[in-house]
Amino acid sequence: MLQMNEVDKKVYTGAQIFLKSLEKEGVEHIFGIPGGIILPIYDAFHQSTVKHILTKHEQAAVHAAEGYAKSTGKVGVALATSGPGATNTVTGLTDAYYDSVPIVVFTGNVATSILGNDAFQESDIVSITRACTKHNYLVRDVKDLAATVKEAFYVAASGRPGPVLVDLPKDVIMASCEFNYPESINLRGYKPYPEVNEQLVQRCIEELVVAKKPVILCGGGVVSSNSHQELTLFSKKFDIPVASTLMGLGGFPAAHKNFLGFSGMHGNYWANLAISNSDLLVIVGSRLSDRQTGVVKEYCPEAKIIHIDIDPTSLNKNVDVDFDIQGDIKQVLSMFLKNSESVNLSDSKKEERELWWRQIAETKCESVNIKNNNTADAMTPGEVIGKVYELAKSDAIFTTEVGQHQMWAAQLFNSDNPRSFLTSGGLGTMGFGFPAALGAQMANPGRQVIVFAGDGSIQMNIQELVTAVTYDLPVKIVIVNNGYLGMVRQWQGFMFNRYSQSKIFSPDYITLAKAYGANGFVIDKSEDLENTLKDALACPGVAIIDCRVNEEEDVYPWVPVGKANRDMLTEAK
Repeated sequence: MLQMNEVDKKVYTGAQIFLKSLEKEGVEHIFGIPGGIILPIYDAFHQSTVKHILTKHEQAAVHAAEGYAKSTGKVGVALATSGPGATNTVTGLTDAYYDSVPIVVFTGNVATSILGNDAFQESDIVSITRACTKHNYLVRDVKDLAATVKEAFYVAASGRPGPVLVDLPKDVIMASCEFNYPESINLRGYKPYPEVNEQLVQRCIEELVVAKKPVILCGGGVVSSNSHQELTLFSKKFDIPVASTLMGLGGFPAAHKNFLGFSGMHGNYWANLAISNSDLLVIVGSRLSDRQTGVVKEYCPEAKIIHIDIDPTSLNKNVDVDFDIQGDIKQVLSMFLKNSESVNLSDSKKEERELWWRQIAETKCESVNIKNNNTADAMTPGEVIGKVYELAKSDAIFTTEVGQHQMWAAQLFNSDNPRSFLTSGGLGTMGFGFPAALGAQMANPGRQVIVFAGDGSIQMNIQELVTAVTYDLPVKIVIVNNGYLGMVRQWQGFMFNRYSQSKIFSPDYITLAKAYGANGFVIDKSEDLENTLKDALACPGVAIIDCRVNEEEDVYPWVPVGKANRDMLTEAK
């Protein structure tokens, strides 16, 4: 049910209505590339306050919209033409779908009269994206356009966030009507914020009080629901250690004494063991993918499990739980805090928690024995990433590509700020990190934005250097250059004892940077690392920093597929 504004009696084209609708939603930036079908929209930009950011590939446009959304909590927006322009958005849409990123992607299409006739640059993008969007629309009448835009933004941002696609046929954007934008929206059957079961919350508080070895698992839902403060208070109230999924990094301050760090397939040793040995696991906003749990039947086998999530399909999906609480995470955690105001741990329980903390500290000491296969004279990836974290500004935003560098960046993550670690989790998209950084930088012009990339993944969307230079987006790209598709090489060595097509060759990044009008730096010795990084991070404009590290270093700890998290490999075999 729509509640309408007073109708604007002036007649506008669909292209103009589209942009006026974006203005009503407060959209400031849209990422995209023009094409024949959507030229009327591009002409209408001349009369719009929405700033268009011209990327060099539609996939990059969607990733930039993701970075914009992840770093701000606002809905990111992208625009593509019909046919190949539309199909090029599918990877970004799928990435956003898995990681619950609120974006709206608009695509052009041929006129409604010839839909289905295999016209030039036609694609049935609605059918193609049905499985990788939260919802999608085909607008068949210009009179429905404004209301559809309103619905799209509402669906993308509400409940469990996600991507929405709106397909715009050529005749719809060229037709005309009066502009009538809804004030509010209430979709029948769509209830994104269910009522929280307070009795169940009270029952879970009782479990929290009696638990001897509790652990909280912070998922991406904590970040997307802006619940970092509530989770910090919750952890403090019950004196519970907090581990984080890959997507949850930033949802709990890294400097907090209760933070255990990253958990999962390449998670910190002590964090994985704490979860495995817990007697109560509180999962907050995680869908518990296979990379988080290891073999499911051995995931925290002695623990009772409380799972909090706004998405009912995530509850009891991959892991059977004892208490499932559906609701907005911020509201649920606030209810826990309110209902436990008079609850305090007894002296005996405090002693048990102190013992639990000592056990965790002992496993943390054990982790110093984790070994790698680094040669004595080579610069290590951990050295590079750790030094970048050390030298970065306190409010910096970090994005990653996908691969070994991503896991090292997660293990060493040290920021206390939410929305400061932007990565591709569920889909694992090489080519995500750089364009996502451009979106984050556009949305946060006063903050430092740094990309961690591998020499394989950075080449997936390297063309966006033009975008960065054109719009003066001073992103710094730290390439952990080991001459391989590193994670592929690591798995090949483990499974087959030989490599196949994982050795790669990179361009001269200094020359490449200059060709695009960017700055270029190269570091191949540990003694040069700090000073060169300081210069590179402080330089004006875009910079590529080529850090040449040991070629065959593997990421440890490592939980091989089919193994439990407690069976981590801690050294090369």
